[in-house]
Amino acid sequence: MKPEKLRELLLLGESQHVEFKSQCRNPDVVGTAVCGFLNTGGGSVVCGVDSKGNIRDIDKPNEVVIMLEQALQGVSPKALVSISVHEVEGKPLIVAEAPAGQDIPYAFNNVIYIREGAHTKAADVETIRDMVLRKSVEPERWERRFSTAEPESDVDLQEISRTVTAILKIRRTFFRDTANPLMVLEDLSVAKYGRLTQGGDVLFCKNPAARFPQVRVRAACFTQDKASDTFRDMKSFEGPLVSVLEQLFDFIIRNTATVSRFRKTILERQDESLYPSEAIREALVNAFAHRDYADFSGGITVHIYPDRLEIWNSGNLPEGITLDTLAKGHLSVLRNPDIAHVLYLRGLMEKLGRGSILILQACAERGLPKPTWRSDYNKGVTLTFYSPEVTPEVTPEVTPEVRFLQAIKGEMTRQEIQDAVGLKDDEHFRKTYLLPALNAGLLEMTIPDKPRSSKQKYRLTEAGLHVREQIKNAKVP
Repeated sequence: MKPEKLRELLLLGESQHVEFKSQCRNPDVVGTAVCGFLNTGGGSVVCGVDSKGNIRDIDKPNEVVIMLEQALQGVSPKALVSISVHEVEGKPLIVAEAPAGQDIPYAFNNVIYIREGAHTKAADVETIRDMVLRKSVEPERWERRFSTAEPESDVDLQEISRTVTAILKIRRTFFRDTANPLMVLEDLSVAKYGRLTQGGDVLFCKNPAARFPQVRVRAACFTQDKASDTFRDMKSFEGPLVSVLEQLFDFIIRNTATVSRFRKTILERQDESLYPSEAIREALVNAFAHRDYADFSGGITVHIYPDRLEIWNSGNLPEGITLDTLAKGHLSVLRNPDIAHVLYLRGLMEKLGRGSILILQACAERGLPKPTWRSDYNKGVTLTFYSPEVTPEVTPEVTPEVRFLQAIKGEMTRQEIQDAVGLKDDEHFRKTYLLPALNAGLLEMTIPDKPRSSKQKYRLTEAGLHVREQIKNAKVP
């Protein structure tokens, strides 16, 4: 969660989608609230804040995060809940963010909870009955259907061992018996009744493409533009999902130009990939976690050109997610929650619904043009990174952020910006202009730890300056 968003939550107080907890040493209290959010539209539990919004001290917050992550394994079916530590006014806060669950009803320790206003309560019989009836008319997720793979012969034991090692290192969950592969798979919710699910097949089998050809990944590096049939490198990848992801990452790094930099605090030259490695990794993780595995004509492809990098995955954007919300951050709507859950436990999905923000920030810090997403219902989603020499096409839309970016000069107070834009209604300005720009990472506070300071001013971020320049070049009125 972005600092400005957290401060906004503290100012607005508890609601249908926000709950404060002064203490979080009792994981059951947090677990019930998370379960309620999963069943009722999503939301955030902010620990270290009393019901009036006053910040309290949390002792050893990182240890508390580990305890909560382990306790939330009591949520069933599995859901990707992000828990992170933030600092406000010099004190740590712990925030647990839960999306609107796609597999209701969810239970915590075998009890189903819902949100009612600003409170969490156990669901009554009629509510549970309605949830179950609604779920019964929905087709079962592709990843949760049983696979024809044989656990004894098709599973890659080395991949299971690597996964267990990675998870235990981060300590986000625990296993009943790490020496028993089938029990490990059951603890990860990718096996049941001694059978592997299709999600488990994709994650842990030696060759899932033998049963699902669509999981193959193709990558090519072109010497010229797409019209060229000359390849510098071309490869198809098969195997367990994380292994393929790592090989694909290596392919991109190997076929991408290296740039050299000299930093102010380091004498030695720093060689880096043209595109930020953290942004590439985040883009690949998102593609593998959100792609449509049920589409037998689908897949993931990577194309590297002299002036850009394109990462494509089948399946349109999940319901409720638009190209606009990608740039602002959002609670994830997961197409494949079981696959995403394993990636999260392994430490590959660190920020819930913030992958696009991390990608944009990494490119802005490197001084690269803003990457773009394209979504087509029949053609999937394509993320494009651009080299420094390329300026991507800017669609001349006059959004609330666009209208006032040009008015900001250096550091300005809220009233100075409002006067420059020519608005008199304070609340309209805050909701329509100020908060959207802060949430999009285009604007930042000069005193972020004291959002209500009388000396507070605002300035454009690097991303904001870059967007303003793009708007100028596009001649947006």
